[in-house]
Amino acid sequence: MPLGASVPVIRVSDRRVGVLGGTFDPIHLGHLVVASEVHAALALDTVIIVPTLQQPFKGPSAATPQQRLDMCRLAVMDDDRLEVSDVDIARGTETFTVDTLADLHAQLPDAELFFIAGADALARLDEWRDASRLKELARFVGVARPGHGEPRSDATHVVVETPEVGVSSTVVRRRAATGAPLRYLVPDRVAEYIVEHGLYLGGLDG
Repeated sequence: MPLGASVPVIRVSDRRVGVLGGTFDPIHLGHLVVASEVHAALALDTVIIVPTLQQPFKGPSAATPQQRLDMCRLAVMDDDRLEVSDVDIARGTETFTVDTLADLHAQLPDAELFFIAGADALARLDEWRDASRLKELARFVGVARPGHGEPRSDATHVVVETPEVGVSSTVVRRRAATGAPLRYLVPDRVAEYIVEHGLYLGGLDG
């Protein structure tokens, strides 16, 4: 979906809620741009950022779950379109998307959920755990760089093009490890938190 394109809004529930999950080690401006663009493109009421406890196919995070949760909360503090949930961390087990969506659906039974992920990852959605149930719990939003997303909008999928932001959590961790400036890569409060808690000084890429 091209930037700025309007999306027909079909109200089938009381709230339209985006769900953006990830390690967020740490959360950075690229994550927030995605949340903001999808919020606008799909006329969502809110986007919930959900840091994982432990993703099944990734190594351990460099920051603790509580630190990653704290940084997410700091990142959205001034944006009433975004909120943070500890649903995955509180569960205390490895994070699978079906568990995240099932728990959020139980907490928000009147909401229509929109799960946000890279368009390339969603191309393999049928390989995800309990794929058939996933499609019952949410619609899936594939984010793609302008010109790189296959236009699609159906009962289960929609593609939204978002600006490309040249920052990653790995880059932030490496810069933090050397004391390089983090301003304009992460929100100021997140940068201050990283310095205050001495995060990533060990240089772990995670």
